[in-house]
Amino acid sequence: MRHGVDRMGPLGRYSSVSDRVAKSVIGAYSTSFGLATRLLGPRHRDHVRNIYALVRVADELVDGVAAEAGVDADQQRRMLDQLESETESGMRLGYSSNPIIHAYARTARAAEIGAELTRPFFASMRTDLQLTPADPKITEAADPVSFGPADHADYVYGSAEVVGLMCLRVFIRDESCTPEDERRLVRGARSLGAAFQNVNFLRDLGDDTQRLGRSYLSETGTVDDEAQEQWIDAIRDQLDAAAQTIPLLPGDARLAVLSALRLFSELTDRLAAVPAAELPRQRIRVAGPRKAALVLRTMYEVRRGSLR
Repeated sequence: MRHGVDRMGPLGRYSSVSDRVAKSVIGAYSTSFGLATRLLGPRHRDHVRNIYALVRVADELVDGVAAEAGVDADQQRRMLDQLESETESGMRLGYSSNPIIHAYARTARAAEIGAELTRPFFASMRTDLQLTPADPKITEAADPVSFGPADHADYVYGSAEVVGLMCLRVFIRDESCTPEDERRLVRGARSLGAAFQNVNFLRDLGDDTQRLGRSYLSETGTVDDEAQEQWIDAIRDQLDAAAQTIPLLPGDARLAVLSALRLFSELTDRLAAVPAAELPRQRIRVAGPRKAALVLRTMYEVRRGSLR
């Protein structure tokens, strides 16, 4: 193993280390997406992990980690600006001294991901910082800041849909797609990203409103039974729209994407079964054995060519 690393040369060695750092991020933060990336073909696996790692680092910055470390709100904004600037520089140069950014930059250059996708992402992260009081104690006492429909749509596009588009560019970077198929795949990627985000908004309702002071799903600051039903219906529509485009994906991406979709469909069903008043008090999960069963069923169907 050591001899193989030495033969890479300095840049290859550093890039390999950066990929491993990104892999450790997804392993530490998400069992579901970690499982999904393991189901990807080898040519996609590191690239998707690299995207996730950058997104996670930015998300942690705006969701309280920096504040817990004693970093004030103004400095957090400067740090986010610097992260975005370094990301664009890394994409342009093909190198960054920050391993997470370096790994992402290599992926972005390989898949032709540009600032047209990273800038909306950082704009949504900046929105979170603008909504977070400088003093964490204020967050717990204040009414949550609410998102109307237009604000919600803008935020979800930047925080989640563009991530789906980044992954799509990885998947089709070596493929020949007709313009119509590519348009359908773009719609599917955006729908799946939005569904994932909205599911997580419902799962994290208590943490978002009580700790972070953000109400992503309601202008009133609470989600009642009627609003819950509307969001469940919207998520199911998004998942259905995404599912229709999975057969258009390269074969070595279908299993992972469909497995992730089915996991979030299961989460959606479980969220629908919980009374709205209980959602802020618990975080809905899918147990490991159930995840394994979903993956095995999906693997069987993909190999038979009987996708839904």
